[in-house]
Amino acid sequence: MRAPDLLHYPLMQAYAEVCCFSTTRRGGVSTGAYASMNCTPYVGDTPGNVERNLSLLADALPCRPAEFVIPWQTHGSRVLAVDDAYLNAPADVREQMLQGIDALATREPGICLCISTADCIPVLLYDRRHHAIGAAHAGWRGTVQFVVLHTLERMRALYGTDGADIVACLGPGISLQAFEVGDEVYEAFRLAGFPMQDISRPNPATGKRHIDLTEANRLQLLDFGVPSRAIGLCHICTYTRHEDFFSARRLGIRSGRTLSGILLNS
Repeated sequence: MRAPDLLHYPLMQAYAEVCCFSTTRRGGVSTGAYASMNCTPYVGDTPGNVERNLSLLADALPCRPAEFVIPWQTHGSRVLAVDDAYLNAPADVREQMLQGIDALATREPGICLCISTADCIPVLLYDRRHHAIGAAHAGWRGTVQFVVLHTLERMRALYGTDGADIVACLGPGISLQAFEVGDEVYEAFRLAGFPMQDISRPNPATGKRHIDLTEANRLQLLDFGVPSRAIGLCHICTYTRHEDFFSARRLGIRSGRTLSGILLNS
């Protein structure tokens, strides 16, 4: 079997102490709407296939993780610190701790913080000074709730993180051109204080609005003080490139997910 095709981030590759990636749809064993590299265990895929895909992923990474931490996301803004309390807890307690979590942070080496997406934006964070990492799941609901800003603020409280020390990569997700929204979504962003002239465009053909989720999350990074040059954008639209990356708008909710991860090398 061929090794999984992975997306790597040149901005992060400059730092030998950290590894980050996003999976594509290629190189796994899952079938149907999960074909073939689905690594998320709670979306309806066969558990044995998910376990095999995670094993293939571990083999393909330059630094093999001691563990993949995959939260059960709910489009919120709760952040879990992966610390001794989590790592020393029994398996059933750990599973409960991951319920309703949309962002993770840690300073533990070898622990791969993972985010599952299928049109939402994965945001991977590295604090170069304090050697801490974070990962956030930013769909439109999480973005409106400032999940990336919450993650950075939690990292500041836990590790002393400052925006000037952050390197951030925003992974594959639905593009401005493809993300057409209803008036209620547009209003949610407007009422939350987002600069609509910067993150939204009207579609003259349909009269509908489009939202730029990547830009909305990039602005949160800038607001925290992350330098623009330290923010990497991959410019991959999952809706357009649905044969390469999972897209819930194309495949439905019961389908595979792109797994984006970041870990500190042991």
